[in-house]
Formats: sequence, structure tokens, C-alpha cells
Amino acid sequence: MFEKILIANRGEIACRVILTARKMGIKTVAVYSDADKDARHVELADEAVNIGPAPSRDSYLQADKIIAACKQTGAQAVHPGYGFLSENAGFAKRVEEEGIVFIGPKHYSIAAMGDKIESKKLAGAAGVNCIPGVNDAIETAEKAVEIAKGIGYPVMIKASAGGGGKGLRVAFNDKEAFEGFTSCRNEARNSFGDDRVFIEKFVEEPRHIEIQLLGDSHGNVIYLNERECSIQRRHQKVIEEAPSPFISDATRQAMGEQAVALAKAVKYQSAGTVEFVVGKDQSFYFLEMNTRLQVEHPVTECITGLDLVELMIRVAAGEKLPLAQKDVRRDGWAIECRINAEDPFRSFLPSTGRLVRFQPPKETMFASDTANLMGVRVDTGVQDGGEIPMFYDSMIAKLIVHGKDRAEAIAKMREALNAFVIRGISSNIPFQAALLAHPKFVAGDFNTGFIAENYAQGFHAEDVPHADPDFLLALAAYVNRRMLGRAAGISGQMPGHGVTVGEAFVVIGLGAGGANTRHPVVVRDFEAKSGSSRIETGASSYEICSNWHLGGARIRGTVNGRPFAAQVERGVGRNPLAIRIAHDGTRLDALVLSPRAAQLHALMPYKAPPDMSRFVLSPMPGLLVEVAVQPGQKVQAGERVAVIEAMKMENVLFATADGVVGKVLAGKGESLSVDQPIVEFV
Repeated sequence: MFEKILIANRGEIACRVILTARKMGIKTVAVYSDADKDARHVELADEAVNIGPAPSRDSYLQADKIIAACKQTGAQAVHPGYGFLSENAGFAKRVEEEGIVFIGPKHYSIAAMGDKIESKKLAGAAGVNCIPGVNDAIETAEKAVEIAKGIGYPVMIKASAGGGGKGLRVAFNDKEAFEGFTSCRNEARNSFGDDRVFIEKFVEEPRHIEIQLLGDSHGNVIYLNERECSIQRRHQKVIEEAPSPFISDATRQAMGEQAVALAKAVKYQSAGTVEFVVGKDQSFYFLEMNTRLQVEHPVTECITGLDLVELMIRVAAGEKLPLAQKDVRRDGWAIECRINAEDPFRSFLPSTGRLVRFQPPKETMFASDTANLMGVRVDTGVQDGGEIPMFYDSMIAKLIVHGKDRAEAIAKMREALNAFVIRGISSNIPFQAALLAHPKFVAGDFNTGFIAENYAQGFHAEDVPHADPDFLLALAAYVNRRMLGRAAGISGQMPGHGVTVGEAFVVIGLGAGGANTRHPVVVRDFEAKSGSSRIETGASSYEICSNWHLGGARIRGTVNGRPFAAQVERGVGRNPLAIRIAHDGTRLDALVLSPRAAQLHALMPYKAPPDMSRFVLSPMPGLLVEVAVQPGQKVQAGERVAVIEAMKMENVLFATADGVVGKVLAGKGESLSVDQPIVEFV
């Protein structure tokens, strides 16, 4: 067994590998870029080596620097994690040539499966079902349109070296095929250094189901059940679960056996995943093989009780698999939510900056620990006060739950999301909560188009109706009463002028554009010591009891005897007195006032924000890579104005109306902040 391994990655996957290595008594070496010098994976490892500037092409994609770090520290093996160099056959080969073990499949297996064009041909030869398409690299956008017409729309345009949703577009017409081809090539060149692109038929109403494999150097290959990964946004997985609520035992076995046949055909060693697109009649087609550990591997670990990272390390060290196909378990139900640094209320644009608060829910399961299951686990590479840089992927944590069945897993996940506090940047937690509450998701009735169909106009606060909106009002009143209780108890108040607190209040819901709602509430039986109170609003009554401390971002307690967790924030929006309550994905911004103060508030004029419609604003922090207009130019609605790059994705900004460019306010290569003006129209 190795004494020391180097993890050629960053973020949560680097931390995940370090935890298993520590359990196995193996010393670890982290590598880091200038942007990650204070990152969690650097702190967790036994040693750390700086490998260059912040952009990944200058650091985490530099094979020479990683091999040099291995030699410098005496690391005997490299674990590549996922992304970066994990599926780079050239890197795997070079590592082996330098006498270092690559903790993953052999370079020839990566080469065979990493090239999506060649892998299709191999899969077909191995007896695996394949989708119709053109499997040769396409040279021009015009040729792409011609081929797409021949196959018949919709088609999928994919980068041969792609992965993680990068370099992938679905086109429904000639215009989309033309533009999609160009974007795919650019993204693939920037992310993978390989701009070959091919086209295949897009199966409508498809499910994305993948089979987890494990192979060793002794010719043994087994499959560890399947994962359901159909909940995707722009081809990036959002929620994954194991097992799938859709496929039958017969389909599971057929998919598993085909996946194993393919793995054996390329002499596969290590953990790998064969991805299938599955039609509504349970017909399935080979999509691609990921020759690495997957982001969503924890759900498989939960239902099988196996540590996949440990098995990868053991196989790489030459050990045999410790189990056969008949020994593979399938216990309970696991769900994973990817917690991303993006703002769901602003078209999911990336959100970067400092994590002012990062408080995950209480963990009862842990990465690398397969003894404690049926609980909550958080895999992350960040911590309180850490920085979310714009150079890397937007995922900041993975929230995993394991229940005895799907209904219990969904309930656990909703509870855990309520207790997950992230401040300083925006996260997709409200969106995740909305998905988990959606009747079709709960029923298991969805496909890869689920998010596009149900949130076609984007995601808005009103898309998350709360099961009990009066509870949010009651909780706002309760939080306000606790704050007033402290104010009333402060010593040294002038006699006759001390703070006195009544029982009647008005909760004013602060809507967009000054559209407010008013709800009379009564707060009775307040007890400061026990933190209990009875709140009446409308026909509802709530007995709330909590030991919440003022200033705490998370409030836990009981309501009418049932446990709950919610989040509280003061001074939100443009009102320092406003209270924000977040629960089950729904957000209430409110003022809680005495009846007299509420009367006076109604007389206050509404101050509208300034009109910025003449400007094209940067919707996120990022790098301005192109300005496509110049002063005096006439621009039509829908015309390309600028391109911003953030978190490895290109975002094109278009003009929303016809106009003439007055000034260009930002230049190519400039780092932009949110809402920074780029172009002004006259």
C-alpha cells in the first residue's frame, strides 16, 4: 500500500480523497493555485505545493508541475479527482512513465473511452446499444447545420473531450445548430484544450441514468447499481439519487451487464461510470463513459455501504476487488443536491466572493465512513470566511441524505436544506427546495427536460408556494418579539420611558415595486427564558418554542410540537429594519410593526430604484472577454453586445431593445462586479 499520495485537484473532491487516505493511514499532498492558498484542501493535507497562478490552465492543468510536485514530495501515486486532468490519457501515461501510480484506469482505457467518437464505435462493437448520429469530428458550423438537418432536429452538439456539461448544446433549428457548434468549440478549447465536436440525435423525454463500475487489475469488473441523474439544468446535474425510481430490475441488470461488457472490452481498472440515455419505454442507449470518480459517487456509497475512493486506491495498489457481483447491496434511498454558487433568482448566474457565513446542517454521515449511514452528509471544500473564486466550477458543496425509502430521503433533504446557511454569496438552495417539493419530482415523474419545462421563464420567488404561509408570518412576528424582549430587558432605561411591548403587531410583507401586504398578528404568552410564545394570525395559531440566540442565522425549534428549522436575516434589501425568513425554499421579507407604526408606514412614499434600462449591466462577477459594439453603432434587440467568462462558462449578453451605443464603459480583459455598467445606449 502507498505511504503517500498526491491529489491533483482542488475543492470538495480533494478534501474527500484526503479523508479516505487519512483513514487508510496514507499521507497526503495537496496542490494549489495562488487563488487557493488558504483553501480547505490545503489545510487538510499533510503537505501542500503551489503549482501556479489562479487560472486552471496555468495551474491545475499543468501536468509538468504536478509530476514535479510528486517527485519533490516523494508521493508514490496521484489521485486526479474529477475534472482537470482526471480523464487526460496523456497525463495518466506520463505519470506511469515517471514511475508514479495513477489512481484511476490505465491510459489506454481513458484514451478509448475519453474520446466520445471512438468510444461510440467501441461500445457498438462490445454489444452496447448506441444512439444514431455522426461520430466523426465536424470542421465547420455550416457542415454542422447540414449534418443536423440530415439526422433530424433536435440534435445534440457535443465536444469530443467534453464533460460536466461543458461543450454541449441542444439545437432545435439551423440557427441554434450554427451558434451551438461555435460555442461548443470555444468552450471545449478553453476547458479541455481539444475543440473536436460531433453531433447525434437528441432523444426526447429522456432520462439520464448511469451505472457505477469497479474493475481491478485481475480482470474482475462489477457494477454497483445505478444513479438517476435526470434533474439537470443546461446539461449540468442538479439532483442525483440512487436507486432510480424509474427503471425495473430487468432494465437495471441489462444496463449493468452491458456496462460491464464495455469495461472488460477496454480492460478497465478502477472506478468508472457508463452513462445511458433511457427512453420512457425503458429502451436505453450508450451516452459516454466517465473514466474517473463521479461528483455524485456518495449516493452509491450510501446504498452499497462501500467507500469508492478506498476501493480506487486499493485497486491501484494491485489488490483484488473485495466483493463479487452477488455481494453488491442496495439498501435504502440516497439523494444528493449540488449546492452551487449561483443566484437562482437572476437566471442562475455565477456568484463569487467571500463566504461570510457557511454553516452546513448537522452531519450524521461522513465521507470515508461507511459505518454510519441513514443520515445527512456534507462534502465540501470551503469553510466560513473562505473565498469563492471566479476561476473554477460553481459547486461549493454536496448535500447527501440517506433514508429507508424515497419519501424519507426527500423529507430529510428538505429539512437539511432549511438548516444550510450560506451568506455573502448567493446559492441555489431555494431552487433545490422548490424541486424537492414539486409534485412531479415527488412522484418520480420526470426526465432531463424537467427543469426546462417547469421553469421555462426562469426561477422566481413565487414559484415556491409555501404549504403554510401563515407560519412564515408567525415566525417573523416571533423573531421580532424575541428582539423586542431583549430591548425591554436592557438596564438603565429612564423611568417612565422604558421599552414596553404589547401583544398586537402588523406583519408587512415587502413585495416588489412597493407592493406590500398587511397581516395583523397577536403574540401571546411570551416567555423570555423558555423562548416560547403563541402567535395568532388569521384563523391559525402557532405555539413556537426555540432557544434561538439573537443574531443567529439559523433558527431551530418546535412549532405546535413538531420540529422545524428555518433561516433568519435582519436588514435585508434597502430596509435595515426588515426581517427575512426562509423556509422550504420560500422567502418572506417583512417589517413587523406596532399597529400605530404600521399606520404611519402606510403614509410613507415609495422610493423607486433608479432606471438602468439604458445600460447593459454585468449580471455577475466575471472577466469581460469581448465587447462586440462601439460608440455610435446602431444595435437591434437580440444582437450580441458583450461576452463575460465566469466559472468556466461563457455568458453572452444581448441587447434587450433597439438603440444606438452612446458609450462603452468597460474594456476587454476587465474584471467586472455585479451590475457594473458595460455599455450605455442613447
